[in-house]
Amino acid sequence: MGQSDVVSPTPAPLTSTVGADVDLSKYDDEQVKLMEEMCIIVDREDKRIGANTKKACHLITNIMDHKLLHRAFSVFLFSADGKKLLLQQRASEKITFPDAWTNTCCSHPLNTPDELVEKDNLGVRTAAQRKLFHELGIQAEDVPLDQFHFLTRIHYLAPSDETWGEHEIDYILFIRPQHKDYIDFKPVPNEVRDVKWVDQDELEALLKEDNSDVIITPWFKLICKNFLFDWWKRMLSEGAVDKVARTEEVEKIYRL
Repeated sequence: MGQSDVVSPTPAPLTSTVGADVDLSKYDDEQVKLMEEMCIIVDREDKRIGANTKKACHLITNIMDHKLLHRAFSVFLFSADGKKLLLQQRASEKITFPDAWTNTCCSHPLNTPDELVEKDNLGVRTAAQRKLFHELGIQAEDVPLDQFHFLTRIHYLAPSDETWGEHEIDYILFIRPQHKDYIDFKPVPNEVRDVKWVDQDELEALLKEDNSDVIITPWFKLICKNFLFDWWKRMLSEGAVDKVARTEEVEKIYRL
């Protein structure tokens, strides 16, 4: 992708954003603390241009008025045979998209030296490993960095409510560990409300339930609609997760 190594954090956040006065007192204390994390601010071509807090990056005012855009990732963790995908239901305590079903893990690389490394998407993969442990208690040795496979990037915008939303360039990562049929996990209660392994038919049925008693995150719906089932079938037919992505997909940012 022609990306270079980046190892030094941006010394100061962007200052052209608003929202410092938004009251967080009604939210879960742990989730509020996470709003202080520094996300990586990028332009439309995914070039790093600065950093800002998770809070600033997810305020609808900043997204709509300042076009604030940050880097993110979505992990899809499969069973060893590739037939099942692990989904999570986001905890009720989450500030954005609470109680929504989504892919295995979705979060952001941070503005830190190890997660800013762009060569071979190492920073994003490092962040994915970190968050799988933070949200689901999955040990690093069960999800080695070299087993994450990058497929493509999607650029999307989606409101959560009148205050919060997402505006991301989202790196899609597949991982299919071979040493266990199913990876061991222990969900963290104020991160994950529920989990389930689904096959393709079960996922299609779940997606059809959206807008009833089931809530699906917007990025997961976009990925499912545009890519996931073709990738999944390709992975099973090729027999290996590293053969899923096509060159044009890896090199492109899809605007969804």
